Amino acid sequence: MAKTQQKDLLTRFQDLGAEALHRLADVPGGSKFVELANDTKTRLDEMQKKLRGLDELEKRVAKLEKQLAGQSKKPSARRKPTTAPKTVPAPKPPTE
Repeated sequence: MAKTQQKDLLTRFQDLGAEALHRLADVPGGSKFVELANDTKTRLDEMQKKLRGLDELEKRVAKLEKQLAGQSKKPSARRKPTTAPKTVPAPKPPTE
C-alpha cells in the first residue's frame, strides 16, 4: 500500500510540474524561458552524443599508443647484424 501512495505522490508532483510549465508559458516572458530551456535540452543532448564519441576515440588512441610503444621497443632490443667480410672471387685464368 505504501508503493501506491508513493506513486500517487510522485504522480502528483509530476502533474504539478507539467501544470507549472504550462502556466509559465502564459506569463509574459515565460515563453522565452520555456524556449530557452528546450534549446538547452537540445544542446545538451548533442553534447552528450559528441562526448560518447570521444570515449570511443580515446580507446582507439590508447590502442594506437600501445602499438606504437611496442614497435619502438622492438628495434632497440635487436642487435645490429654483423656483416661477414665479402670475399672477392679470384679471377679465372683465360682459356683459349
